Amino acid sequence: MALGDHDADDGRPIGDEERAELLADLTDLAVYQALLEPRGIRGIVVDCADCGECHYHDWELLRASLEQLLHDGRMRPHEPAFDPNPSDYVTWEYCRGYADGMTERESTR
Repeated sequence: MALGDHDADDGRPIGDEERAELLADLTDLAVYQALLEPRGIRGIVVDCADCGECHYHDWELLRASLEQLLHDGRMRPHEPAFDPNPSDYVTWEYCRGYADGMTERESTR
């Protein structure tokens, strides 16, 4: 999943498939945070298709947004990160690749 894949404003309840995806995303997010936060990564950056800008989400803000989407079927607007340093954030795809690489490394030991 990418954060922008869920329509946060349509007001409909989420279905079973979307609920399962959100739960998987929350599990993945916990893994990514555990692996990357000690390395100085503060969160996830998302390229917004609506405004064409990058949105920087700290780990806890992203977790709260996903949990709200899971429980309420929508996300409230939130304040963007204040003056984020882009080098402190990575994409969801980077996180996935990093976690896969760490898993592969551990399995070959």
